[in-house]
Amino acid sequence: MKNTLKTFFAVLTIVALSSFANLGGGHGYHIGDVATDFELENIDGKTVSLSDFKSAKGFIVVFTCNTCPYAVAYEDRVEALNKKYANLGYPVVAIMPNNTEVKPGDSMEAMKARAKAKGFTFPYLMDEGQKIYPKYGATKTPHIYILQKTKKGNVVKYMGAIDDNYLDANAVNKKYVEDAVDALLSGKEIEEKQTRAIGCSIKV
Repeated sequence: MKNTLKTFFAVLTIVALSSFANLGGGHGYHIGDVATDFELENIDGKTVSLSDFKSAKGFIVVFTCNTCPYAVAYEDRVEALNKKYANLGYPVVAIMPNNTEVKPGDSMEAMKARAKAKGFTFPYLMDEGQKIYPKYGATKTPHIYILQKTKKGNVVKYMGAIDDNYLDANAVNKKYVEDAVDALLSGKEIEEKQTRAIGCSIKV
């Protein structure tokens, strides 16, 4: 009986920790943390860092990939976010976090082909060696982090999902990322600072 109870509570603990991690509450950044900069290779062969964007007010950092159906479903919406907010000071910076040995469809060549086919207007970077996504605490593709540039650095203001309906962009009720960026641009408090990221697990 004791062993059964121990097993039961162990399973409960694992489930609870897993759920907490999916909300961004485990390892990685929390709301209000300062995100460190990075230098990652873009699909054009150049290295990109956040410090390259001199006039930016902040960033919409998207951990995404070619192979996850959720990420693919959100591609057009990510592109729309960049077209809407890049000129307002919040460009999209996309990062592919998967292990390409596990997911060959996420190789740099595949990323280049996908970006060309879809006409991406934002940087699409490779997290070589998978060093960046753990710092953020990203667990899914897609997983979004909105950063605001301040004197302290790039502060995490939102993390989680893009919106509340990955299946149908026309049936979305809550546009979490748009609402958050709009709030930052107008100097208001973000109402929902953290939501559950919906997508495929990052492949290690």
